[in-house]
Amino acid sequence: MRRVGNTAIAAVTAVALCSGTWLLVGGARTEAPPQPSAAQARTGRAGEAAAAPALPPSPPDRVRIPAIGVDAPMTGLGLTPSGSLDVPPAERENLAGWYEAGTTPGETGTAIVAGHVDNAEGPAVFYRLGALEKGATIEVDRRDGGVAVFTVDAVEVYAAKDFPDERVYGAANRPELRVITCGGDYSRGTGYQGNVVVFAHLTGSR
Repeated sequence: MRRVGNTAIAAVTAVALCSGTWLLVGGARTEAPPQPSAAQARTGRAGEAAAAPALPPSPPDRVRIPAIGVDAPMTGLGLTPSGSLDVPPAERENLAGWYEAGTTPGETGTAIVAGHVDNAEGPAVFYRLGALEKGATIEVDRRDGGVAVFTVDAVEVYAAKDFPDERVYGAANRPELRVITCGGDYSRGTGYQGNVVVFAHLTGSR
């Protein structure tokens, strides 16, 4: 597995996350996925749960977000030829991916997890990501047998043209996690117009 430094993740872009493979191309779309409210935006580190010590590198196998009913296996993601983050296979609706050339969840740096909001059949793994709230827990099972426990600091939505690459993907001096899916306005012609991003940091392990 090729690894890159903590700072190199900033070069990854969100362009591929809401392109053709993420669109709902068939069936009835009766309810839009939830979007985060302004109350869930990040306001600084004041009041955040204490950070836990970093863990050694270990690839993740599974992600659980109890508050929104997520319990999904994980697969490694690379980059597309254009340099954008690749996506999990659309037909596997309950599958999340992680950027395997970057930071592993739990070690120092910014780990990236991505998954579909829906597919041609309906809701997918991160359909309810926009309903997540500050203080919620994200658990990542690691291949070394441990579990990295993260606490959500913010849930935000960005239009694609305003996506803050450095804020989302930039280097961190503690173990942090970003969980990304499609969001924002939707058009059948162009798909979702932005991304929902969850910001979290490591607060425990077992």
